[in-house]
Amino acid sequence: MTPFTLCSYSYILLFCFCIAEKKPACILQHPDGTVLKQLQPPPRGPREMQFYSMVYAEDCCDPCLLDLQRHLPKYFGTWSSPESPNELYLKLEDVTRRFQKPCIMDVKIGQKSYDPYASYEKRDQQIKKYPLMEEIGFLVLGMRVYKVNSDGYDSYDQHYGRGLLKDTVKDGLSKFFYNGTSLRKDAITASILKVQNILRWFEGQIQLTFYASSLLFVYEGLPPPNPEGHIPRGLPEKTTYAACCEPNEDVLEHNNNVCVAVPLDYSLSTMYTMHKKGCTRGHHGNVTAATTDPNPQAHNSTWKCPGLVSSEQPNGNGVKAQLEEEEVGEGGRGEPQPEQRASEVEVRMIDFAHVFPSESQDQGYIYGLKHLLEVLQQILHQ
Repeated sequence: MTPFTLCSYSYILLFCFCIAEKKPACILQHPDGTVLKQLQPPPRGPREMQFYSMVYAEDCCDPCLLDLQRHLPKYFGTWSSPESPNELYLKLEDVTRRFQKPCIMDVKIGQKSYDPYASYEKRDQQIKKYPLMEEIGFLVLGMRVYKVNSDGYDSYDQHYGRGLLKDTVKDGLSKFFYNGTSLRKDAITASILKVQNILRWFEGQIQLTFYASSLLFVYEGLPPPNPEGHIPRGLPEKTTYAACCEPNEDVLEHNNNVCVAVPLDYSLSTMYTMHKKGCTRGHHGNVTAATTDPNPQAHNSTWKCPGLVSSEQPNGNGVKAQLEEEEVGEGGRGEPQPEQRASEVEVRMIDFAHVFPSESQDQGYIYGLKHLLEVLQQILHQ
């Protein structure tokens, strides 16, 4: 049996900085190449699970949601170990897997890092953490940057990001694209294109509002190939950083791919009701609203994606085939063209514990994206 391993430090950046935030969080790496994100306590965990399940429902027919899938990690349902069936994990795509020397950055987007239903204490706490959030519109939660001159990584936690002011945020963000010898303008250009695509999605939708959500940036730390040489491609060797997060030893002993049926109503009205009226829990997979909305469609007229996400889990072959196909498409034959260089960068939306239905544009998120794009453009042309 192949044991589970703690996911590499690079991918832990995708979801949380568990040491810096002093929060119990666990990201495991499944043998099939996906990652397992432990479900947070209610209402955050169930809300995030409902969000993923709604977006990736097999019978989803909403063009807005279908387009949104392009900007998220792929979702493969939930997983739990045989001995702890009530401890659910979200089974997600490992966005960093195809990179040899992944450079990773987590940027929280929006003018508010608390949702409308947060207590006054919570709001005050979040504002004090970064008072400039409303003005700047984004916050660097952490970075991990490959340095070609030392063949090592420089890491920056959320304290670094919270120390960035309006007149220093450009230089602070530019460190993510500096590899020790040069500024990776190719990665900046590709990142701008990806963020612009996400901005277009937000400008065209009035169904969802996101709070305390992030963008995950990943680019290949190895420099682009030059005419004299070719940079080898392939899957990176993952390094286990056991000190990053304490594992659940019961879970680590199993690699069974367990199918967990999650009979949830994935409508936005249910997400709203759970948060507004409170929720009760037998376990993470059985969450019900304390008070049932007699007319959920009244809050969800724009959503027409009923049904459950498939409980069938990937066996690993599909994930591997997808990765191999991407590699051949990018550079399996000859050198990549300039436009293909954008495929060496990933920008994905992550962290959806505070997503709520809306009837207007998400102006806070849009503001953050636009200011982030302005800063990236300044870095590119400096």
